[in-house]
Amino acid sequence: MAKDRINKINEEVMRELAQIIRELKDTRIPMITSVVAVNVTNDLSHAKAYISVFGDEETQKNALQGLKSAAGFIRREIGHRLQLRYTPEFQFELDHSIEHGSKINQMINDINSKGNKNG
Repeated sequence: MAKDRINKINEEVMRELAQIIRELKDTRIPMITSVVAVNVTNDLSHAKAYISVFGDEETQKNALQGLKSAAGFIRREIGHRLQLRYTPEFQFELDHSIEHGSKINQMINDINSKGNKNG
């Protein structure tokens, strides 16, 4: 039962966090910034948010700094939007899974196009 509750909270926090990030006016955070996953601890004191940023390493580093500087605002907004007893403190980490998937997809497309040319 508790695991279902935490999973539901993770989904709600992820949805609201994505919305808040879209609304931020920090120029360091690009428009193509996605929330991949959020893991909230059982006591709701901390949340680890996995963020995917489209761009080079410098863009990703700047986006992470922008999110870290907005962590207090984000926490307050999550507190206002969700009815939780405690609002977690956020820790942001870069997630490269979307970028990795894109590279794999490109490699598959390259292989398919070479196969069509040879065949």
